[in-house]
Amino acid sequence: MTSSEWEELYSQFSGKVMGYIISRVQRRADAEDLCSDVFEKVYRKYDAYDSSKASVSTWIFTITRNTVIDYYRRKRPTEELDENLADDSEVDESVLNEESLSELAAALRELSPELQKIVVLMYYDGKPMTEVAQIMHLSYGAVKLRHQKALAKLKGLLGA
Repeated sequence: MTSSEWEELYSQFSGKVMGYIISRVQRRADAEDLCSDVFEKVYRKYDAYDSSKASVSTWIFTITRNTVIDYYRRKRPTEELDENLADDSEVDESVLNEESLSELAAALRELSPELQKIVVLMYYDGKPMTEVAQIMHLSYGAVKLRHQKALAKLKGLLGA
């Protein structure tokens, strides 16, 4: 992989990967470390990537999801894994696929302004849920419920 190909791959997926990780890990520093781990694995394993088995976005998403699962296994053995971790892969995978970005934009416009803001703050700006709660002057629980509602609506609108 050439340097320019690597830069393009990183710039295309780093924000999406970070958004996914930060929505599942409470500490931003841990999320940044995990994002670095993901792209280190992508760089090391790129020669083994087989485009006939999966798209690049699906391959990177799988590495990202597995890295988060490994993080919980390694770092927090007394905490339970988020029960939505494996279940919402369909929504997250569709977000990572380039083809569906226009569909995602259209679906986002169908959400209320409040739900749009939560999605943008968490996935585009990479803010943790606690910070989103502060920005929106809502409780953490309220943001968590609205976040789940937004993802459910997006899933329905995207037909995932």
